[in-house]
Amino acid sequence: MERLRVAVSHRPPLLLPAPNHLRRRQLHLPLPLASRPLSSRHRLLSPAPRRHARHLLASQTPGPEPDAEASAEPAGAKLVPLIVSLAAGLAVRFLAPRPAEVTLQAWQLLSIFLSTIAGLVLGPLPVGAWAFLGLTTAVATRTLPFETAFSAFTNEVIWLIVISFFFARGFVKTGLGDRIATYFIKWLGGSTLGLSYGLTVSEACIAPAMPSTTARAGGVFLPIIKSLSLSAGSKPNDPSSRKLGSYLVMTQFQAGSNSSALFLTAAAQNLLCLKLAEELGIVVANPWVSWFQAASLPAIVSLLATPYLLYKIFPPEIKDTHEAPALAAEKLERMGPVTKNEWVMIGTMILAVSLWVFGDAIGVSSVVAAMLGLSILLLLGVLDWDDCLSEKSAWDTLSWFAVLVAMAGQLTDLGIVSWMSTSVAKLLSSFSLSWPAAFVVLEASYFFVHYLFASQTGHVGALYSAFLAMHVAAGVPGVLSALALAFNTNLFGALTHYSSGQAAVYFGAGYLELPDIFRLGFVTALINALIWGVVGTFWWKFLGLY
Repeated sequence: MERLRVAVSHRPPLLLPAPNHLRRRQLHLPLPLASRPLSSRHRLLSPAPRRHARHLLASQTPGPEPDAEASAEPAGAKLVPLIVSLAAGLAVRFLAPRPAEVTLQAWQLLSIFLSTIAGLVLGPLPVGAWAFLGLTTAVATRTLPFETAFSAFTNEVIWLIVISFFFARGFVKTGLGDRIATYFIKWLGGSTLGLSYGLTVSEACIAPAMPSTTARAGGVFLPIIKSLSLSAGSKPNDPSSRKLGSYLVMTQFQAGSNSSALFLTAAAQNLLCLKLAEELGIVVANPWVSWFQAASLPAIVSLLATPYLLYKIFPPEIKDTHEAPALAAEKLERMGPVTKNEWVMIGTMILAVSLWVFGDAIGVSSVVAAMLGLSILLLLGVLDWDDCLSEKSAWDTLSWFAVLVAMAGQLTDLGIVSWMSTSVAKLLSSFSLSWPAAFVVLEASYFFVHYLFASQTGHVGALYSAFLAMHVAAGVPGVLSALALAFNTNLFGALTHYSSGQAAVYFGAGYLELPDIFRLGFVTALINALIWGVVGTFWWKFLGLY
């Protein structure tokens, strides 16, 4: 049985410097396989050995292996990004005039926050390290007391996000995500378009219980797409990539954003958005159900439209994949019956999702539901503690998320956010904009400023609270503002090759060219904006959000 081998190579140059966790990933198969006749390559879809699953997830953690990093880059901070990041904060602190209604403490915290955000974009150090330096500066300059600076490390939402990484590891380690996706290929994979729909629908089914878009991309769908493409003679970094692989990768990349927007628990940044909204006094009742109700119709329409539209504007050369269902059936036969660990994973995820949906009614919070689920996986041996310890992305997220949440919360408490929102509201009112017009302007600004960011969660930590306050100050209903910005956060994850973790994974496969990513990322963004704008407007009115 031929096996997929995972290799991590350095990312290609980005248009903007990106944090170290956006490294290029590539999946390789031995070249002789690609030259075999299609009928003789049935084993290409054979399941990857599960003992390698933890290495697959480990390849998605922030930054490459230490030895590779040491040989590739000099130690310490990168000088130019360091100078620019520090200069951004120092200019605000000492050169920009401080408004009379803003205290010195608030203005100083704003300058530290801006330097921290600039560093997240420019990457003088890894994300977690730079966030720690920002936190240290806030404490050392007595801008924030130690207890306040570290208060977000006990934030329930941040720990829910951390545990979600462990759930994603369980899906990959047990092979359950691979099995589910293969079933959909068996059912829908008779044509290239049907194959794309099978992959898209399977991701939407997995998403609520696998709360990491990057893990779904690198741990489940990219290996399947790669093997299917190679079996059809579609090779990465080769003109033959347009036969099948380019279309499947692009479609999964673009459609995945809608899967993440469909469920509250489908992506880490969703949880953070609602937490930040709560800190501004906007509470979404029964959040899991309310989120799904608001997102369901526009997200499902976008999910159904994306594969077909890309089939027309970015067509594959191969239209018929009649052998794919047979290959999938053969793979499922080799995988054998559902294992004990897979059944435990299924039962645990059903329990966790049920508690996320109905937990408010019975007094069980979302983080407690996740803790119960993780405890079951540990007790029954689906995961061991080494799995949790080796999930570097989870612990890195804990460190820098907590820093951003703490700073953002203090900027709100100290009046910076209200001052900014009031200033923007006055500017918008000077143009005599109604709240729907202001809503469109602010949403578009929030979306397209993501060209400057290499992380969805970093974007949320930097701008979500400020933009939400601007919405409210402009007269936009609070819950509608909170949800729309959160949905928007998912949709811009497919804008560029550096816009999200999954973007780096799919670009690293070698099937997409930069011009195609930027062109189709922009075109698909406009299509999504049209669908969410038109369908969402009527749907949200029906739901009473405005």
